[in-house]
Amino acid sequence: MAKPILVLNGPNLNMLGVREPAVYGAETLEDVRQRTEAAARKAGLEVDFRQTNHEGELVTWIQEARQTAAAIIINAGAYTHTSIALLDALTASELPVVEVHLSNIYRREPFRHTSYISPVAVGVICGFGPKGYELAVEAVAAMSGTLASGLAADRKQG
Repeated sequence: MAKPILVLNGPNLNMLGVREPAVYGAETLEDVRQRTEAAARKAGLEVDFRQTNHEGELVTWIQEARQTAAAIIINAGAYTHTSIALLDALTASELPVVEVHLSNIYRREPFRHTSYISPVAVGVICGFGPKGYELAVEAVAAMSGTLASGLAADRKQG
């Protein structure tokens, strides 16, 4: 069985649907998880979807991913703009990383324009709300070639 995509969510993302819905939308993190899992199934992949408010726990999960995951999709929340520890862990993982943000961080406060994740990411998706997670799964699938084979299987069945 192929290794899953590790989908990591940082601080305050557990508050989706309640915290600043005008910025982050009305969907909950559970809604985002379901959308992400559905996109992964469609691409013939699996995800391991997690959230924590603790930087050290994110670092530990990233370190473990080196052996257990095929890629990492990460919305590090506020740690995006502050955490050299996450940058170092992601670099050491040697895995493909896709950075995701629900809002367009470049249309927000200037401090949000700096990302410590971007230097190690193969791509950044921001501003598309929860759809960004689905796009990130599609990007990982395309990098691994599974999206093409999954679509071919869909055509044979349909």
